[in-house]
Amino acid sequence: MTRTPLTWLYVPGDRPHVVAKALAAGADVVVVDLEDAVAPDRKEYAREATAELLTEAQPVPVHVRVNALDGPWAAADLTALAGLRGLSGLRLPKVTSPDQVRQVAVATPVPLYALLESALGIEHAYAIATAHPALRGIALGEADLRADLGVRGDAGLDWPRSRVIVAARAAGLAPPSQTVHPDIRDLDGLAASCAHGRALGFLGRAAIHPRQLPVIERAYLPTEAEIEHAETVIKAASANEGAQALPDGRFIDAAVVAMARRTLSLAGRG
Repeated sequence: MTRTPLTWLYVPGDRPHVVAKALAAGADVVVVDLEDAVAPDRKEYAREATAELLTEAQPVPVHVRVNALDGPWAAADLTALAGLRGLSGLRLPKVTSPDQVRQVAVATPVPLYALLESALGIEHAYAIATAHPALRGIALGEADLRADLGVRGDAGLDWPRSRVIVAARAAGLAPPSQTVHPDIRDLDGLAASCAHGRALGFLGRAAIHPRQLPVIERAYLPTEAEIEHAETVIKAASANEGAQALPDGRFIDAAVVAMARRTLSLAGRG
């Protein structure tokens, strides 16, 4: 059974030795970054190094975050990456309209993931999420979004977070993953933030250091108590073939059963 991805590890595209380490770090997906993590004078080198790496299949799925689609480097990024065996997906930063997704989709056959990083992107979330069948997911870029909105406290982002979660589900896409936690030393803060994100409806999270990966996994994998409850729900539903109540009085309906199946799937028992 293929596990639902829970961890996406970002790594700078201009540091091939770091990319090699990231491929063995245990992330479900490695995201080679050509955008924010790479200085302007290193863009060409990062592009060439990434294209060379991805000429061959990789041990884990590799996505590439290209440069902003309305900037001077994106066209060259897309041309260099077209048709590479080791490329599993493209992450498109700062998307604000469905047309941007469609333009990339007609030029490349790989799955696309749109990052919404502005007020305009959030307003167009559902239109972007349904722009093209090649689009497999949407997510937030919270650093840029904070700046665009002038948000200082974390709570100010909860509405955009929920907006993106709802748009993704309405479009039939997988639940979005959380954006990165920028302080790699603050593992307690990361865990608390993941718990909050899970409560909102996110599934998994992007990371910028391997030490963050186990924290994210623990936060998003079902607990033993959750697994036990899900198994009880499935067993009761199967035995009674209809809406029933558990021994503790909690009611079972189709929605409860669907959530239980999702829990078991995440746990690798579905």
